[in-house]
Amino acid sequence: MAWKTLDEMQLSGKNVLTRVDINVPVANGQVTDTTRIDRIVPTVKDILAAGGKPILLAHFGRPKGERVPEMSLQQLVPALEAAFGTKVMFAADCVGPAAEAAVNALAEGDVLLLENTRYHAGETKNDADLTAAMAQLGDIFCNDAFSAAHRAHSSTCGLAHALPACAGRLMQAELSALESALADPVRPVTAVVGGAKVSTKLELLGNLVDKVDNIVIGGGMANTFLAAQGIDVGKSLAEHDMTNTASEILTKAKAAGCTIVLPTDVVVAREFAANAANETVSADACPADAMILDAGPATVTAVAKVFEASKTLIWNGPMGAFEIEPFNAATDAAALQAAALTKAGKLVSVAGGGDTVAALNASGAAADFSYISTAGGAFLEWMEGKELPGVAALSQ
Repeated sequence: MAWKTLDEMQLSGKNVLTRVDINVPVANGQVTDTTRIDRIVPTVKDILAAGGKPILLAHFGRPKGERVPEMSLQQLVPALEAAFGTKVMFAADCVGPAAEAAVNALAEGDVLLLENTRYHAGETKNDADLTAAMAQLGDIFCNDAFSAAHRAHSSTCGLAHALPACAGRLMQAELSALESALADPVRPVTAVVGGAKVSTKLELLGNLVDKVDNIVIGGGMANTFLAAQGIDVGKSLAEHDMTNTASEILTKAKAAGCTIVLPTDVVVAREFAANAANETVSADACPADAMILDAGPATVTAVAKVFEASKTLIWNGPMGAFEIEPFNAATDAAALQAAALTKAGKLVSVAGGGDTVAALNASGAAADFSYISTAGGAFLEWMEGKELPGVAALSQ
């Protein structure tokens, strides 16, 4: 662990510039999902308890250097106050006179939210002048936005070089969970990789075959792998131009001693609709006029056995068209099996990515996983073995 935590910083009386990710869904001025806000509460409360003054930096949407009123962070103040249980002040800018006045007026026990960092074009360019202007507002930089750590921006990367820096509680939890799952895992390690397209997960698969013992492939990706083995997948979602690549991944996995687990039976339907008429067939018996929408029960049984023989599980992507019933069955069953093994202390399970989190929440399995990452792109890039600028900056 090359990065510092809040416990290693002297926070009393200090202005703590705290980068958070509160890019939450809003409808009619109301936050509709407070998950990301809830996850930063421990960091804010610990800074306050140590006598520090939390000054929150965040982005919202993609205003591209313009002041877009509907992308103002001011609309999040009520939700933040409810979560923190304290007054949240707001400054109409993240640098300059308005921000400086708000920082100077901040009383002990208060929290300050600065306006959308992306109102400044320099933010996404990691502009040195913008970083310096932000740094003037604080004594310490705390990065609690792992989900933005794959971006080399002023507020995620630049500030870590400009001020004494540490990881917040959410960042600390994310990094600890991911390091235990990939950097130094208890073996055997299994990865579930699902989703629509092999092309979007090529780097991920290429990295994982050398690092894990088993890869369970699901969703539309599995259809491409079946097609690569000469199996007719009918009208299923598949990237037929990627079959050679899929074959190469299978060959690389075999050489690395990594077992690829593909569906042996599948659930097929003639239409992509909720409760569409469907049947379960062997993976090599998809009717020409049908499409594969889920893995079948025999596949789920096989996956469960792989989980039972594993000590660490990393999950990114669903096993079928989980958004519509009954094609959520394989994802739900596998997730609940992983959750049960985790609860029994037999498995360390880490999951991340938007679709993944939605699927695990829908199945009821999420609560018993060891760790659910709030990050999408950053989680994927970490699994791909890439260096994340926001993490690298903390480590220097």
